[in-house]
Amino acid sequence: MRKVIAAINTTLDGICDHTAGIPDDELHEHYTDLLNNADTILYGRITYHLMEYWRTVLESPSDEKSMNDFAVAIDAIPKIVFSQTLKDVDWSSARLAIDALEAVVSALKQQPGKDILVGSRSLIIQLMKLNMIDEYQLCIHPVVAGIGSPLFGEINDRKIFKLTNSKIFDSGAITLYYKPITKYKNH
Repeated sequence: MRKVIAAINTTLDGICDHTAGIPDDELHEHYTDLLNNADTILYGRITYHLMEYWRTVLESPSDEKSMNDFAVAIDAIPKIVFSQTLKDVDWSSARLAIDALEAVVSALKQQPGKDILVGSRSLIIQLMKLNMIDEYQLCIHPVVAGIGSPLFGEINDRKIFKLTNSKIFDSGAITLYYKPITKYKNH
């Protein structure tokens, strides 16, 4: 069965903001590899619009190979966009979700294929509440944003995780890989 991976950038103060991090070649390469090992990414409207930036990099390539490679990878991966306000999307590799998030993810998990990525805070929260995320990859940047939306600000139930891996970047960012523990025993 395919894995659902929540992969997102946060700051030291837990703010989820794709623009607050410190992107560099190493991080772009990391996320390019992540995209190349998946075959679907789920976005909400806000993150989808933010990611449309990479279409401009395809049209006018950067001087940085890592940015261009990321642009190619993000362009190629099929995107499913969940929105109650968008009527259509014009990115050829994107489509609007017709069914509810839980139904779409359940159906995707039953199909053969690579990992399913979730790259939007709102979708991560919804799927976390449904216990449908198999792995969390939280890239924590050495930045304090001060304002913004905390990644888990709308979670009211206690959740327990097991750290399975970590990756430290030269920029000081670190990706922590967590697996949710479904049952917690108090000893």
